[in-house]
Amino acid sequence: MQKVVVLGTGPAGLTAAIYLARANMKPLVIEGQEPGGQLTITTEVENFPGFPDGIMGPELMDNMRKQAERFGSEFKRGWVTKVDLSQRPFTLTVDGLGEIKTEALIISTGASAKLLEIPGEKENIGRGVSTCATCDGFFFRGKKIIVVGGGDSAMEEANFLTKFATEVRVVHRRNELRASKIMQERAKNNPKITWSLNCTPVEVIAGEKGVTGLKVRNNETGQEEVLETDGIFVAIGHRPNTAFLEGQLETDDVGYIIVKPGTAETNIPGVFACGDVQDHKYRQAITAAGSGCMAALDCERYLEGQAVHDWSKTL
Repeated sequence: MQKVVVLGTGPAGLTAAIYLARANMKPLVIEGQEPGGQLTITTEVENFPGFPDGIMGPELMDNMRKQAERFGSEFKRGWVTKVDLSQRPFTLTVDGLGEIKTEALIISTGASAKLLEIPGEKENIGRGVSTCATCDGFFFRGKKIIVVGGGDSAMEEANFLTKFATEVRVVHRRNELRASKIMQERAKNNPKITWSLNCTPVEVIAGEKGVTGLKVRNNETGQEEVLETDGIFVAIGHRPNTAFLEGQLETDDVGYIIVKPGTAETNIPGVFACGDVQDHKYRQAITAAGSGCMAALDCERYLEGQAVHDWSKTL
C-alpha cells in the first residue's frame, strides 16, 4: 500500500515528488518509457529561471530527480497498463511491477508531440528539428525556418518564429489550411512568411552540424524538391498520454485531463493531474513545474483530510 503514487518524471512529476517527499509523504514515482519527459530530448534550456547561462535539458531533469530522491522519493521503472479508479485504494497495474495500491494518485504523464514519422526526423530532434517554437525559436535568430502544419498552432508558431528568423516557410500537405480565418490572415499578412502548400514532407536532410533541408513532394505533380532550411518546426498537434485511463477520468475531446479551475483536482477525489497532460495551452517546463507544486499541495491536504476523517470514525 502506497500513500501516494506519481506517474511521470517530467518537470511536473518531479516537482510534485519534491514537495511530497519534503512533507514526509514518501511518494512512489513511476518512470515510464521516457524518464525525464520531453526535456531529455531538448538541448539547451535558456528560459528556466535560475540558470542565467542556460542548462542542458537532461541535466536539468537529472538535478530535479536527485533533489526528489534526496528528500525520500522512491523511483521505479515501469509502464502503467491499467488503472482502477472506481474504489479506494486505487489500483495500478504496472508492467514489470505488478499491482500497486495507493491512497492518492498524481498523473503527470505529459503529452507527446505528433511527429511526421519520416526519415531523418527523430534522429535530428535537437539538431534542427523541434516541436516547440517558444522553447527553441531563439536559437534560429537570423536563419531560415520551416514550419510544418496547417492548424492554429502552426500559424501561431510561424508568426512567433518571424521574430527571430529571416524567413519562415509554412509547409502543408493540403491546398487549404485548417487554421481559423483570423490566424490564417495574420500569417498571410506577415511579409516574412512564405508558403509551400499541397506539399508532403518525405525526408529531413541533415549534415554533420544538423538540419540543412526538407525534402517535399508536390501532391499534384509528384515532383520532389529539397527546401533549404536551418530548422524544421513540426506543428501538427500533441497527443496527451491518457489512453491508459480508459475513460475513467473526465477529459476534453482530445484527451487532456480536465481539472477544477485553480486546482490540480480531477473529477475523482484523490486523483490529481499536472503538467502537459492537463495543459494544452502553455506546455512549458516552468508552468508544468508550477502545476506539479499545486498537485502536491492539493494531494497533501486531501490525505490529511482523509486521515482526520478515518480517525473520527473510531470515536
